[in-house]
Amino acid sequence: MKKIWLAAAAACVLGTNAMAQDNRIDQVRPDAPELAAPGPNAIGVRTLDLVHKDQVDILNVEAGKDHPRYDRPLTVEIWYPAEGEAVGGTYEGVFLRDGVTQVSLKGRAVRDAAPKKAATGAWPLVVISHGYPGNRFLLSHLAENLATKGYVVASIDHTDSTYNDQGKFGSTLVNRSLDQIFVLNEMARLSADASSFLSGVVDASNAGLVGYSMGGYGAVITAGGGVTQASVDFAWGAPDGTLGIHLAGSESHESLPDARYKAAIAFAPWGMERGFWDAEGLKGIEIPMFFVAGSVDDVSGYEKGVKAIYEGAINADRYLLTFENANHNAAAPMPAPAESWTVSEKLGWAPFDHYADPVWDTVRMNNIAQHFATVFLGRHLKGDAAMDPYLDLVENAQDGVWAVNEDKSLKPEHSYWKGFGNRTAKGLSLMHAEPAAQ
Repeated sequence: MKKIWLAAAAACVLGTNAMAQDNRIDQVRPDAPELAAPGPNAIGVRTLDLVHKDQVDILNVEAGKDHPRYDRPLTVEIWYPAEGEAVGGTYEGVFLRDGVTQVSLKGRAVRDAAPKKAATGAWPLVVISHGYPGNRFLLSHLAENLATKGYVVASIDHTDSTYNDQGKFGSTLVNRSLDQIFVLNEMARLSADASSFLSGVVDASNAGLVGYSMGGYGAVITAGGGVTQASVDFAWGAPDGTLGIHLAGSESHESLPDARYKAAIAFAPWGMERGFWDAEGLKGIEIPMFFVAGSVDDVSGYEKGVKAIYEGAINADRYLLTFENANHNAAAPMPAPAESWTVSEKLGWAPFDHYADPVWDTVRMNNIAQHFATVFLGRHLKGDAAMDPYLDLVENAQDGVWAVNEDKSLKPEHSYWKGFGNRTAKGLSLMHAEPAAQ
């Protein structure tokens, strides 16, 4: 019996490793909510190297001296609806959390495929912003999924903040929102450039912003949340007052929010527990926001962190999706690549921990994020009123009642979360608050 058990266990491990070795970012579980499935479009992907000229070189700022400036490089991955029906490709040389190991990922996008023009107008834009450290592939599962549904998606490698070029934290604090606005401007420029593959393809005037952790921090600022004077003065933060560009009430911050960003999704936005916002600063957020959090997030915090941002953004139509007992990695990171399961000599721990959650399955969380991103962005970027019932839900999913007739019609007492199969919305809640009366 012992030999049989060992053989079965070995087969299970081998099977699991074989599946993980594929490093697929486009998995959809059988129990995924309705709108997690890919959309009707084949998709392409290309890499752009952009340069944000004449920026403050935060890493070399010295107190009391003139702030040095430099041309800031930014690599951006672009996903877009593509001509034809080809599906499948790989992403080579993707760095893991240790900044040393490079892996291949597999997904739906075809490298350099011909862009497909929208039937009318151009495709809405979604800009994705990773954490610290991270890279442009960390939320690639969501980028691909949205592209299949008729969006152009631009995911940024934030200089000084990626796995293989991680610099001092102050650069991330100052530059995150500036990068988000710059990439929006570049997408607009390329859409109007007849020589660009994006010519007439992307509508940068109709954009959404998605950020995770420090990307979520940036999204809060870009959406209008000005930071506190205390955070500008933190000795461990941005040097020599350089964060003051985002100070609530300052002229520089008042001019930062861009009306082309119509809505934002913030996964585990960092900063509230550390004093980066107060009630007055959060009042500046006026665009619709969709927050996502784990209830035991010990990096960004929950009650005094993400939930407090949600509660403080009183001038925004806003939602808070909570994964019960999930930590900081709730829903945003892609499934942990197979190579991340091995302990890193550099880190002293397995990079797996950077991607995964000890309670929730990553693909499960990714599918839920894909579903709600489809709903929220569909409503606010495409004006699709059919998305409303997917947001009009009982707050705690466990309070929903499953009541369906044999012909699959709904009984009057049915109140289960729309788009979720019976028993599949466990452990979730969705709060909603409308803007305060002006």
